[in-house]
Amino acid sequence: MSILTTLELLPLIGAFIVGFLPNSNAKLIKQVSIAISLLVAAVSILMAVRFNSGTPGFQFIESRSWIPSFNINYAVGVDGIALVLILLTTILVPIVFLAGWNESEGGRWSVKTFYVLLLVLETMMIGVFAATDVFLFYVIFEAMLIPVYFLIGGYGVGERAAAAIKFLLYSLFGGLLMLAAVIGIYIISTNQGGGTFDVTELSKLTIDHPTQNWLFLGFFIAFAIKAPLWPFHTWLPSAAKSATAGTSTLLLGVLDKVGTYGMIRFCMTLFPDATKTFTPVIITLSVISILYGAFLAIGQKDINSLIAFTSISHFGFITLGIFAMTSQGLTGATFYMVNHGFSTAALFLTAGWMVHRRKSAQISDFGGLQRVTPVLAWSFFIAGMSALALPGLSSFVSEFLVLVGSFTKYPVAAIFGTLGIVLAALYVLIVVQRSLHGEVKPGNESLTDLNLREKIAIAPVIVVLVVAGFFPKPIINLINPATATVMAHAGVSDPIAKAGK
Repeated sequence: MSILTTLELLPLIGAFIVGFLPNSNAKLIKQVSIAISLLVAAVSILMAVRFNSGTPGFQFIESRSWIPSFNINYAVGVDGIALVLILLTTILVPIVFLAGWNESEGGRWSVKTFYVLLLVLETMMIGVFAATDVFLFYVIFEAMLIPVYFLIGGYGVGERAAAAIKFLLYSLFGGLLMLAAVIGIYIISTNQGGGTFDVTELSKLTIDHPTQNWLFLGFFIAFAIKAPLWPFHTWLPSAAKSATAGTSTLLLGVLDKVGTYGMIRFCMTLFPDATKTFTPVIITLSVISILYGAFLAIGQKDINSLIAFTSISHFGFITLGIFAMTSQGLTGATFYMVNHGFSTAALFLTAGWMVHRRKSAQISDFGGLQRVTPVLAWSFFIAGMSALALPGLSSFVSEFLVLVGSFTKYPVAAIFGTLGIVLAALYVLIVVQRSLHGEVKPGNESLTDLNLREKIAIAPVIVVLVVAGFFPKPIINLINPATATVMAHAGVSDPIAKAGK
């Protein structure tokens, strides 16, 4: 059994252990859950240390027969792209557990159910990035909906039931399209003598252009809904507004990356001709997402809705980098996924603490927090600066790579994308000015600053944002070989600069 399988099983085993703890001892349940998540994070870091960044292709490969009659296997492996997303997952989960210490209380079900759902979700998040069998990927892709549905509907606020159902219906629709495409590519594989779901073998198939187009759309629409990309995004604002801060962190910080990861792993790799056919349309949708999300974020009155719309804008940048199909763009998009995960975590966690203290999510109810809660205010300020890609923070590096990589092939799209940076400064600085500065508004005078637990939770997120901003090389070195492999499968290369230009 590879270390990757061990990593997948640990949270699941932890969920069983938590399941046998007494319901009455909520503190013990939380402590055991955090201990398990820290162990998972340690194993993932060990795996990253053992990963050979100079070797292209998948590592820590394991394949076991699952459904022999259809040649379906439990097949896992990671390249640099999958590895950094798994690290993002395993680092964020214990942070969410520690930051949201009291989120599980007051929900529809017990504290134990909350942590069991989160641990099961962690297993699925690791598994979906590790799967190299397309059918296995699809099963986990769909199964992830179950714990998220119950986390939103059972422990959220406001119209949580409606938000959970909307999330589920959108995702199921996309999943059905993907299932049809999965069946279609398996039939093609069978007709060509393979009959396999292995992603590497499927990438070698000869598929005519019209068929590629239909199969590509089946995968892409499912991933665009998950991402979310305009106009498939409408489930996100209500889900982010209704979910707890921790659930929103994992939903936007990790789960939504499955969509953009799938575009790289499956759309580009399996359907290179269709990718080139639909690239102009997708580039257009990406630019619309960047501008649409930014414009709507500016006008939001609810702080969680604002963060949700900023994410729509950021996912536009990620998709733009992917379908620019240059090494800078693809590396920047992958690095953007990691940076957005930590940036979103910082925003949702600090905003969640603000809402919990003020008992309101309305931006107008905050004001003067820098005078009353300076540590909380500075944490939110740094999170906001990361969201607008301030130089010196990690998000700047990835956004710069995306725009440079896009400009070499699609200069007009890159120029419009740059406008998104200006709008980001507006929506971030407006909320910072209204919530942190000025006179202390009535009701904020007695708010408490971050306690030790909350400081410990937010500290590693801020450290990552700063350190990766000044020294991104280790992460980029992990991503680059995988980027080169994906581009080779897709049959694309960087533009060659002409002499004198």
